[in-house]
Amino acid sequence: MDRYPAQNIRNVIFVSHSGSGKTSLIEALLFNAKMTTRLGKVAEGNTHSDYNADEIERKISITSKFLHLIWKNTRVHILDTPGYADFVGDVIAPLRAADAAVLLVEAVHGIEVGTERVWQFLEERNLPRAIFINKLDKENASFENTLNSIRDRFGKQCVALQLPAGEQSSLKGVESVLPKDGRYKEELLDAVVETDDTLTEEFLEGKEISQEEMAKALKSACISGKIIPVFCGSAVQNIGVTQLLDAIVDLFPSPADRPPIEGINPKTKEPAKRNPVDTEPFSAFIFKDIFDPYVGHLTLFRVFSGTIESNTGFYNSSRDLKERIGQIYVLQGKEQVPIQKAGAGDIAAVAKLKDSHNNDTLCDEKNPIVFPATTFPDPCISDSVKPKTRQDEEKIMGALTRLASEDPTFKITRNEQTHELVISGMGDLHLDVMLDRMKKRFGVEVEVGVPKVPYKETIRKIVKIQGKFKRQSGGRGQYGDCWLELQPLPHGQQFEFVDKVVGGAIPRQFIPSVEKGVREAMIKGSLAGYPVVDIRVIVYDGSFHEVDSSDMAFQIAGSMAFKSGQEQAVPVLLEPIMDVEIIVPNEYLGQITGDINSRRGRIMGIEGREKQEYVKATIPMSEMFKYATELRSMTGGRGSYSMKFDHYEEVPAKITQLIVANTKKAAEEAAGSHANHSHEHHK
Repeated sequence: MDRYPAQNIRNVIFVSHSGSGKTSLIEALLFNAKMTTRLGKVAEGNTHSDYNADEIERKISITSKFLHLIWKNTRVHILDTPGYADFVGDVIAPLRAADAAVLLVEAVHGIEVGTERVWQFLEERNLPRAIFINKLDKENASFENTLNSIRDRFGKQCVALQLPAGEQSSLKGVESVLPKDGRYKEELLDAVVETDDTLTEEFLEGKEISQEEMAKALKSACISGKIIPVFCGSAVQNIGVTQLLDAIVDLFPSPADRPPIEGINPKTKEPAKRNPVDTEPFSAFIFKDIFDPYVGHLTLFRVFSGTIESNTGFYNSSRDLKERIGQIYVLQGKEQVPIQKAGAGDIAAVAKLKDSHNNDTLCDEKNPIVFPATTFPDPCISDSVKPKTRQDEEKIMGALTRLASEDPTFKITRNEQTHELVISGMGDLHLDVMLDRMKKRFGVEVEVGVPKVPYKETIRKIVKIQGKFKRQSGGRGQYGDCWLELQPLPHGQQFEFVDKVVGGAIPRQFIPSVEKGVREAMIKGSLAGYPVVDIRVIVYDGSFHEVDSSDMAFQIAGSMAFKSGQEQAVPVLLEPIMDVEIIVPNEYLGQITGDINSRRGRIMGIEGREKQEYVKATIPMSEMFKYATELRSMTGGRGSYSMKFDHYEEVPAKITQLIVANTKKAAEEAAGSHANHSHEHHK
């Protein structure tokens, strides 16, 4: 496959709210560029972009896809992204490889929640972009209404370059605004002239602006983001698609037009940068891992400078290691097209890398650089999972680890206290898809539940208590006797054991045994069986027997003393409190603050920024398990949040009673079920 210099490459990411028609538009772009011989259809499950079984079944994009086409002697790399909020990781990852974006807006529903979200991503990364108003052939479609809402929401720099010829069922094609007199032409001329001082002077002097000057100034304004061109058409009817292809090549920046990429020299820790040309030392960034059912592990990277050839190697500066590579590919949906060399601006893939992963920088060892890692939002919804069979138990971690390496927003943790395996993601649909993939791809089935809250216990009162263990059963007996003082410690102090025994009341060698007995008793508190924390235990007296005392006897005595002491020391339950930041449009603030109060939350601060409110609060973990779904429902999908563990706090008495009762009930049911199981087994 021919190699293209950086000036003849365009790396374009396609983003939108779900259902705006990205997949259909990409099908039409490939078809018009003669890369395919037929127009695939989402409804028929035969598109080049949505080729995974779960995407065909659900008729939605779930993961980002990578395709390419050749147009006007330019290779256009297409990065197709999902529109559902649950799969946001597959929008954020490919943004690192893009130089420009096409945002689709549907002509019937206009700007939706997902449109605003992806716009924000493009703004944060300062990506040049164009807008394509799609589905103008649909009933109730309106170009003018959609354009007005785009300009109201995203600014006056969004300027129409095309108008539809007809609308809805009478849509025939699209026309350029330039040959036509009217407000659209005036808006375009005003916008372009304002971006160029020379043109402004000529315009004010009444001089005619040539087409060449206009085209040059328009391209420059699109690359700088001073103008966001708006195109229109219907992807399904293949209307306006060729004009969009022309615009991608004529108005979007090549990698060579983009500023140098900045990083850090890992050896000197000084800032470093690379210019996007083949003559600079090699540097690239891994932005995506894919597991292909036929090829296996595929690693996608964007080359920022220099070149790399098939069957050579590279230095991974993020991990300080060298790695060999085999064949380099350019992806065309699920197909891999072999290439001999990848250079500045190329998006390429290699198979079966051992030690290099998502977010790693690859470079020339003599000229090292590390590019900043992509940050992904934290997962906001969790489920506990347990394997259905013993065979599934053996395979589950391998399957989950494989899925998590493909998707940085999918996380697996094992809760040390509750011993549960917990999966976390961006929403119910995200977790459904992951569990579905685990079943179909790896043959692993699980039972899903709500994760247990890792409660803890502590005490509120100082008590002194004796623990005495004495057993005589013929021959040598067992004797251990200790006096303990239990004291509450401030939150977060965990545990302190103090030896204040004097005069050899307990021999030195048995003091660690007392501590061991206490620590074992702390694993299950007396209130509801949760671990005990924030407690100081002082051993200050006791007695021993010359023959019968042993490590085990003092261990049991320590354990007995602690258990009795905790019961008398006013035991209380502690719950994990989460630090939560919620971002919502202004109009939902009242509803959100009311909801936080209903969840026993405390509002720590509210800050307004533009049209958004940033609410900081602390909320008990037990109140947050289904919050992602509930927040979406409350805000029409426009709210988002992040949370992390903050501290433990005492549970109110009424709720403690409920938790203790539920814990006892669950324990009784488990014991009953175990007894029945044993009875059946013996029968």
